[in-house]
Amino acid sequence: MKRPLSYITASWGVDPTENTEIATKYSRKVFDAGYNPICPILMLSNFMDDGIPQEHKDRQDIELDYLRRSNVLVVWGSRIDEVVKNDLAIAERYRIPATTLSGILTVKTPRSEKPYKITEESIPDFARNIGKKECFVHI
Repeated sequence: MKRPLSYITASWGVDPTENTEIATKYSRKVFDAGYNPICPILMLSNFMDDGIPQEHKDRQDIELDYLRRSNVLVVWGSRIDEVVKNDLAIAERYRIPATTLSGILTVKTPRSEKPYKITEESIPDFARNIGKKECFVHI
C-alpha cells in the first residue's frame, strides 16, 4: 500500500548533531504512524552549505519542491520560527493540510484495519445519497 508523504518542519536549534538526532526521532514516529517522512534537515544538511548564497537558494527551492509534493505538513515542537511560519503559509497556499504528530495519530493510519463509522448526522448528503442510515469506510 502506498504511504502518504509527510513533510516534517520544526524550529530547529543551532547544534547540527542535536538537530539530526531529533529529526531522526521525529521521522521514525511519522513513519510508524503510516507516513513516508520527508525531513529536509536530514536530507540536505549533509551536502549543502547555507553559507554559500546560491546553495542556500537551491536548498530553499528543493524544500519547496518536497513540500509541494507532500500530502501533509507535520509541525514539531511548541516554538514557531520564521521557517515554520513560511512552511505553514506555503502549505496553506497549496492546500496541504498541516498538523502535529498527535493530529496524525488521532486519524487511523493507512494500515488500519478498523473502519470509520459515518452516520447520517455526520455527513447528511453522503448518507442520503447512498440510501442507508449508516455505512463503513476503510481508509
